[in-house]
Amino acid sequence: MIDIRIDTKVTAHQPISRACQKENGKVIAVTFPANITSTMQYGDNLEALAVSLNAVGMMGIKRTHDILSAVFGIPISTGTIFSMVKSCAEKLADTVERIRQTVVSLPLVHFDETGTRVDKKTFWFHNASNELFTYLTVEKKRGSLGMNSSGVLPYFRGIAVHDCWMSYWKYSGVTHAICCAHLLRELTGVMENHPKQSWAEKMKRLLLRMKKARDTTVASGKENLSYYYLHGFDVAYNAIIAEARGQNPIQNKVPAKRGRTPKGKIRSLAERLFEYKGGVCLFTKNFSVPFDNNQAERDVRMVKVKTKVSGCFRTKEGSDSFAAIMSYIGTENKHGINSFIAIKNALSGQSNFIFD
Repeated sequence: MIDIRIDTKVTAHQPISRACQKENGKVIAVTFPANITSTMQYGDNLEALAVSLNAVGMMGIKRTHDILSAVFGIPISTGTIFSMVKSCAEKLADTVERIRQTVVSLPLVHFDETGTRVDKKTFWFHNASNELFTYLTVEKKRGSLGMNSSGVLPYFRGIAVHDCWMSYWKYSGVTHAICCAHLLRELTGVMENHPKQSWAEKMKRLLLRMKKARDTTVASGKENLSYYYLHGFDVAYNAIIAEARGQNPIQNKVPAKRGRTPKGKIRSLAERLFEYKGGVCLFTKNFSVPFDNNQAERDVRMVKVKTKVSGCFRTKEGSDSFAAIMSYIGTENKHGINSFIAIKNALSGQSNFIFD
């Protein structure tokens, strides 16, 4: 049987003064401990719990207050909880900056972004991460303006794994790797809604064959696919693109109509597969490149959970605090450190030890 004990400890500090007879009646008074700075304050464990419920537990400030009041009987205001979360984020500023600098220097990083409501407006959480580090920021824009403000892609020179969002292609200093899981979902959608588009099923099967061949090669201890496989995949890939173009011809341009002739979603998908073929197939030539972008999707999923559990962020300041704390917590968890212990370390100013 595993159980827990809920116990609230209240310690009263009372100053006592006495007249010393040996010092001719001099009054000697005790002083408060250095960590006691107000008439009533909260200990490290309670502060860490409040921050954990709000950030890791994805609860809002009001809900965190209700839990602490109902379960522990602690007289604590929502304003105090907000201040605790804000203080924790401020103490993590240097650590989060070191995480950003570390991510920038990595050879391969996963990127993704997701929208949420902040102060009744749509803002975007931008994620940059790998298996050991997580970096999150909140920006007003989703595209290159938001990516620049986030502070990773403008300085990154490694392999960027992403979902082929057009803004990523503005960064020519990186090597692009496309998430094939996204492509499989798009191809499945074409197969289900347009059964006559036979090329979609062929491309899906080809991508899965490429993945299987790569996984088998890795399992055998080899570092690259043979020319036989690479050449065969290349020929098959080009043939499927040609078939897709044949099944989805571009209509002739109407002379009196301005602008480009629309290609349609299916032809656009085929052209994207052709134009970014190098990024799509990079995982077969460089075994450090994953087949999908699941790492980034896992790291950014917490934002959606937070939104579902506690609703929107009322202030930009609150969303920034959440991004900073979860960047730190995500990184600590990847290093095998418990979230509650990590927050206690942050509150005591010991959050940089993962870089030591």
